[in-house]
Amino acid sequence: MYLHSLANVVPTQRLTQRECWEILRHSPAAQKLRPGSRALLEKILTRDNGIETRHFAVGDLDKIFDLDAEALNHAFEREAPALGERALRAALADAHLTPGDLDDLVICTCTGYLCPGLSSFVAERLGLRTDVFLQDIVGQGCGASIPSLRSVSHLLAARPSARVACLAIEICSAAFYLDDDPGVLVSLCLFGDGASASIWSGQPGPTGLRCDNFDTLHLPADRECLRFENRDGKLRNKLDKTVPELAGRAVRTLFDKQNGHAKKIDRVLAHAGGKNVIQAVGVALENRFPLAESTAILRRYGNMSSPSVLFALGEYLSNQKTAGHPASVEELWLTSFGAGFSAHSCRLTRDTR
Repeated sequence: MYLHSLANVVPTQRLTQRECWEILRHSPAAQKLRPGSRALLEKILTRDNGIETRHFAVGDLDKIFDLDAEALNHAFEREAPALGERALRAALADAHLTPGDLDDLVICTCTGYLCPGLSSFVAERLGLRTDVFLQDIVGQGCGASIPSLRSVSHLLAARPSARVACLAIEICSAAFYLDDDPGVLVSLCLFGDGASASIWSGQPGPTGLRCDNFDTLHLPADRECLRFENRDGKLRNKLDKTVPELAGRAVRTLFDKQNGHAKKIDRVLAHAGGKNVIQAVGVALENRFPLAESTAILRRYGNMSSPSVLFALGEYLSNQKTAGHPASVEELWLTSFGAGFSAHSCRLTRDTR
């Protein structure tokens, strides 16, 4: 399948990490934490943890910990379709298409639950045809973008002439939780909101990029190291200190499987899970790849969960365009990982036919 356009958007509310700390330190909920927990938050948010700024869709962050589960899900229902609409309209415009040109819509998310799914709300906002196939992929965490693209490839294998939109939308601020668990506190300092929309077809597109060679790895024995659990009706992120090591090992396993491919990998674009995660992935790949795009995305936006790897792709394409050689032939390898524990990958190849 071929990439026709890619658009990445974030909410307008933008805060530095230090501004996040100032909000937290005055929050009544944070005052209930143990002194050591508050010290950990201050340490992460006021020192260089690889993140400078994050964007948030849910306003009044000083009051977010006072919201109950119903209010948080209402926030997701309000903000996720709006952010998804912005991203998809931008991707359609870049591909010189209208909403009426779409045949299928695939959406992944893990930070809220809607029934009917988020795809129904986005389809309504854009006025998609009533015969457009809608598919929601929920619960795959930070790694979900690449499995979603794999679903797109199946749709296009069945109907190559179709135009398929793929969205990754996360309102992480609607899933913020606060307690004294170190993993919960670290999560609070990492995640931001964002959405990525891409348009795909079975016919070559203006980007010249063909996507294939999907692979996946799931390790349920390590599930408790990284997952959402339900606490008081809210989503609470479990984040174990071994996650960087798990990510590195999983990515290396997938990478080694790709080494038998006829074409060598020129560049790796990875999910920006965190500073330590990016470093662990780099070490696992013997520091052969700079992971510069992933590092840049983490610094500007934090960990946005599923959209992050596609933001890294957007960063790469933007840099190529700025450098004046967007047609350079490179073999790109995308990898994402997250809850499960799971990891995924695919290749993007410059089509020269």
